[in-house]
Amino acid sequence: MTTKILISRRSIQLLRVLVSGIFLVAGFNHLLETEKTAMRIERASFKGIAHLFGEPQWLIILSGIVMISAGFLFLVGYKTKWAAMVLMAVLIPITLTVQVGQITTLGPLFKNIAILGGLLFFVLNDTNNLLK
Repeated sequence: MTTKILISRRSIQLLRVLVSGIFLVAGFNHLLETEKTAMRIERASFKGIAHLFGEPQWLIILSGIVMISAGFLFLVGYKTKWAAMVLMAVLIPITLTVQVGQITTLGPLFKNIAILGGLLFFVLNDTNNLLK
């Protein structure tokens, strides 16, 4: 049995726009401040997670490109579910590497958890077939 909840189309659009903003800003930051971002990884408690995937500087550039690309698709509402899944695939390792294990970054850790919740909304719900 499925329960239907009526929700405003505008609120879904607003959620999508607001959630996408962090990825667009972070993506550009990764591309423009690669060295600074690499230093944050090296200071992180779980920097080994990043090193498992490869050279951190290349990962930073790649994640920046992915965040900008998927963030833009998410912003405009094109392939929203897939864009959200790609953004989750970038967000989770970044969160585990940089935020987990850092007592000083509890705020950013829970911010990332909240962003993950916003992305999960679009993965779990078919927002393309809404009532008008």
